[in-house]
Amino acid sequence: MPVDVTPHDDATTAKRKLVVVGNGMAGARTVEEILSRGGSELFDVTMIGDEPYGNYNRIMLSHVLAGEATLDDDDLMLNPMAWYRENGVTLYSGDSAEGIDRFAKTVTCASGRVIDFDVLIIATGSNTFFPNMDGLRESDGRLARGVFGFRTISDTNGMLQMATARDDVRAVVIGGGLLGLEAAYGLKTQGVDVDVVHSPGHLMNQQLDERGGKVLRNKIEELGVGVHTGKRTTAVLRTDDGTVSGVGFADGESLPADMIVVTAGIRPNVELARSAGLVIERGIVVDDQMRCEDEGSIYAVGECCQHRSEVYGLVAPLWEQAVVLADVITGANPHAEYHGSRLTTKLKVAGVDVAAMGVKGPEREDDEFVQFYEPRSGTYKSVVVRDNKLIGAMLLGDISKANFLTQAFDEKVPLPEERISMLFDMGTPSAETGAAELADDVQVCNCNGVTKGDIVSCVQSGCTSVSEVCAKTRAGKGCGSCKPLVGDIVEFAAGDALTVDKSADWYVPCIPLTKPELIDAIKRQDLRSVSEVFENLAPDGEDATAKMPLSSLLRVIWGTGWNREPGALFVNDRVHANIQRDGTFSVVPQMKGGVTSPQQLRKIADVAEKYDIPMIKATGGQRLDLLGVKKEDLPKVWDDLGMPSGYAYGKSFRTVKTCVGTDYCRFGLGDSTALGIAIETRYQGLESPAKLKLAVTGCPRNCAEALCKDFGVVAIGDGKWEILVGGAAGAHIRKGDLLATVDSPEEVIRLCGIFIQYYREQAKWLERTYAFVPRIGIEELRAILVEDRDGLVGGLQERIDEAVADYVDPWLDRDEPRSPAQFTSALPLLPLPQVPVR
Repeated sequence: MPVDVTPHDDATTAKRKLVVVGNGMAGARTVEEILSRGGSELFDVTMIGDEPYGNYNRIMLSHVLAGEATLDDDDLMLNPMAWYRENGVTLYSGDSAEGIDRFAKTVTCASGRVIDFDVLIIATGSNTFFPNMDGLRESDGRLARGVFGFRTISDTNGMLQMATARDDVRAVVIGGGLLGLEAAYGLKTQGVDVDVVHSPGHLMNQQLDERGGKVLRNKIEELGVGVHTGKRTTAVLRTDDGTVSGVGFADGESLPADMIVVTAGIRPNVELARSAGLVIERGIVVDDQMRCEDEGSIYAVGECCQHRSEVYGLVAPLWEQAVVLADVITGANPHAEYHGSRLTTKLKVAGVDVAAMGVKGPEREDDEFVQFYEPRSGTYKSVVVRDNKLIGAMLLGDISKANFLTQAFDEKVPLPEERISMLFDMGTPSAETGAAELADDVQVCNCNGVTKGDIVSCVQSGCTSVSEVCAKTRAGKGCGSCKPLVGDIVEFAAGDALTVDKSADWYVPCIPLTKPELIDAIKRQDLRSVSEVFENLAPDGEDATAKMPLSSLLRVIWGTGWNREPGALFVNDRVHANIQRDGTFSVVPQMKGGVTSPQQLRKIADVAEKYDIPMIKATGGQRLDLLGVKKEDLPKVWDDLGMPSGYAYGKSFRTVKTCVGTDYCRFGLGDSTALGIAIETRYQGLESPAKLKLAVTGCPRNCAEALCKDFGVVAIGDGKWEILVGGAAGAHIRKGDLLATVDSPEEVIRLCGIFIQYYREQAKWLERTYAFVPRIGIEELRAILVEDRDGLVGGLQERIDEAVADYVDPWLDRDEPRSPAQFTSALPLLPLPQVPVR
């Protein structure tokens, strides 16, 4: 029988205890919906989450893997820890529910904690499905080293650490669905050689037909990813020491691999519910009010539940379920019902736009089927019409008609007589006018369940910029494919009241000043610490996300004269080393120009033996990286090495890569080694908005890869050097723009300092030069820095000279640590993954 959850008029009635098992996207969204209906007056809300974080957007993990976002991005964390405190929600993070007593109405956690409930919501989501494969697991049931799922921050972190550990990593992704292709794309951008293995005959077979899958395959292969369809993986191949070496197939063939990512599907996480005696089929069986079968006060929501025989793996149905459940248990609408979801998908897969809805092809003889197929351009479109109703559509490459087709699929607009015009702008609403014609209940952001009506209402409530609307509604905070349409709707709804985002040009979100204005204010008010900046310039107080950029900026402005506050620094900057996957650190001593000596090599070898350092690796910047150093050993390692820091950990000037140049090379046109050493000697360790990588090459053969560095120098003969800026060769590939051609090494060094100082003062936080240079424009940079059009060069030269004069090797902290805890060991809050010793 349904529980009476209608709010009582008696103000003295005690709140009921609402427990939500699961702090993922479905559980947290349901709590948000409950709170928005006055749920905080009705319930004491407790949530249990087995990950040690607030609620985060799993859709964003593919962006993190691809280097397009970081784990610190605001868009990733939907509900940070502060949100729970501010909303009166008790969150037990890093704990997991292990038992439910339906009769005593208690939940028992792995920690031993027992929690009473009046109403229970199970939102345990789903788990990665790991097919039976020989060698997949260790004897204790754990996944073999080098095998990952792709569901959590931990999975993503593990893949990133392994992908960047060395230059020749090979990966095999098992499963060619959406998640598998996103994993492959992300790993490829990290420089990993990737193969995708898919047992069905074409990629994304759940969403695409064979032709659509073929077009997508062409696009994926163009990225340099190997694709193997019709292959069933039967074994994870491993070496004698247990290290992954590849995968084996049913046909006897194999592929080599150092890393294996399993994305072969998901399965509802129902074990907790099963052990409690709830009705389980594929998922936890629920009725139209999301109530578990035969239960009065236990509900389930999200990927763990089964409604009318359907289990959903996309986020849009989760939002619809959350709304119904919140209506029911708060009494806002006790008769609300969920009748299932008609799935429409619009997303970007490995950089390719895809939209799909309904059936993939004709199922009856009289079904109308219209296709457009152009493999050369990577475009595929199809629609299926039955009884003058759109029952299926597929767009790949060009999805400009997705908005119209979504409305047609929901039977909100009539179909044109010329069916081909459903695929092209031939009388149907165009992409340009689609925002005005969309119905209010059309879902614009599938990732976060935001409709056009939600966006329009947000604008009408006073939000008149796109960023304000995105922040309030979360539209565009998932895969990002809807952002152009969100912008169109905001523009349509706001009309003349549309405003440019006030904070778009602020250096940090909590201080309403551009970077030059902020620098000026800090200097005028002599603000030397992050806390002083917050106190004097942040109207609404401290913002944790602003601490690191402000720390960096204060070091740029004041050099050694800034007041260091450990809480404002990332661990890498606090201990001057790069934290690794297993909690140890890497030490990279300076080797200017990649040049070393027998004495330095001997010291490195001796130190590695003395401190049992498990790996020494040559880096892409022509240095040696000592990996696996314990935090407490860092000062002793630096002291025994007797070499300066190589700055492989910070947002700073990193290194100058060089070729042999004229010393030994038969083709050398300039002494690249000497010039590279001179540049690094002068500008070593300078703080900057993002890392700076440089190179000098002795001829246009480009052996030191100077054409794709932040600052690259190329000898072209007759004593002349070309200077290129804004290059990149990591997740983004970009040839640098020609800033100037000069006729002496001294002029190269001078212009290098002028460019770096201008970048230090003008670039946004974490804005690499490959984004900064196009944003400013190379013509503008030439005018400012080379021609001195605005008279700024003198000041830039003066400030870069001051910064150079203030240089202090950070590894000298070994003599006088900044705090008692700077180099003391700390027990991890969670078990850390172990890096293999090679």
